[in-house]
Amino acid sequence: VQPGVILNDFQEEVQRYGLYYPPDPTEQNCFIGATVATNASGAKSFKYGPTRNYVESIRVILPKGDSISIERGKTFTKGRTLNITTENNLSLSIPLPNYNMPKIKHSAGYFFKEDMDAIDLFIGSEGTLGIITEIKLKLLDAPKDLFSAILFFDDESNALDFSDEIRRLSIQARKKNRSDEINARGIEFFDENSLKFIKEDFPQIPDAIKSAIWIEQEIDNSREEMLTNRWFDIAQNFNADLELSWFASDSADQKIFKNFRHAVSTKVNEFISNRGIRKVGTDTAVPLNQFINYYHYMIELVTKEGLKYVCYGHIGDCHLHLNMLPMNEKEYTTAKQVYSQLCKRATKLGGTISAEHGIGKLKRDYLIDMYGEENIKQMAEVKKSLDPNLILGIGNIFDPQILGL
Repeated sequence: VQPGVILNDFQEEVQRYGLYYPPDPTEQNCFIGATVATNASGAKSFKYGPTRNYVESIRVILPKGDSISIERGKTFTKGRTLNITTENNLSLSIPLPNYNMPKIKHSAGYFFKEDMDAIDLFIGSEGTLGIITEIKLKLLDAPKDLFSAILFFDDESNALDFSDEIRRLSIQARKKNRSDEINARGIEFFDENSLKFIKEDFPQIPDAIKSAIWIEQEIDNSREEMLTNRWFDIAQNFNADLELSWFASDSADQKIFKNFRHAVSTKVNEFISNRGIRKVGTDTAVPLNQFINYYHYMIELVTKEGLKYVCYGHIGDCHLHLNMLPMNEKEYTTAKQVYSQLCKRATKLGGTISAEHGIGKLKRDYLIDMYGEENIKQMAEVKKSLDPNLILGIGNIFDPQILGL
């Protein structure tokens, strides 16, 4: 594909051939080129991972006008150096930074690890290293059927414990390569505030519910009854209200559930836009053994400051979005202070300040907190080696001062 192809159009097209493209960011009308530039992910990344996992090759126009074509599995770094040759036979030697990325869902700064595939440097580089013009993507066979449900809980702790159990069982099933066990491709969490926030659009949301979990698993007809009963048993063990919960019976229901999952973020954007205040929402993720403590820390902090908020998202990846909803400029200032504290706490716990949305221009200072100024300077040297005239994406990832501007 070329980068201007719209994700939703692409997914519908490949579906006609019985194929499936897993990356599923919230915004379906995004460009595929942008999803590669940001290494986008979404609800299904719990099973399938981010866009990076499905990029087989790319063609990139470099800032000085030459181009490179990189095919996965063909060019690797040697230690901290990447040697590549352009289509005009110009040899480039690119110095690489030397930092350890968090071993979790992560999309903050340039990708780096020892002896890495060259293609991964450009995926998620946010338009700072070159312009992507062609992309070859890996596709999977489309699943035969889905078990999809939105489970409601009258106690949030039960929802959190249920998520832990489903995460554990799913990871176990993948390690064993078992298709007849619980293996969710997505686990999404909605707190009580999120449910109240979208109740006007979904009036069938039950009253007095404290949280909800959306889950999906790919199944085939021969195992459908067995797996469905297994899901029911586990949900009952954690006191989900099965009478009030929703279960998809066909593709139309699945589409409604998908709209439900995206509704909170859409509503947040409308709320913020109507007040003329910039959005303040976290994109942090932390290791599994730190997740529950970090979640309670988030809620206690935002509640202490008296801010309205909703908390929802990719609980399977220990990655929730706490979106603060300031009512005025004073609350907006407070929300930014809370955001800063949450980023610092996530970093201290071995997590990331950005699990899926990258750095852009607004998170540069937090990236320095995460990696340290010396490592950011090393990262900047990568950019300067490919873009010596500093013409692409200035302001993204790096403060212009770090680039010497």
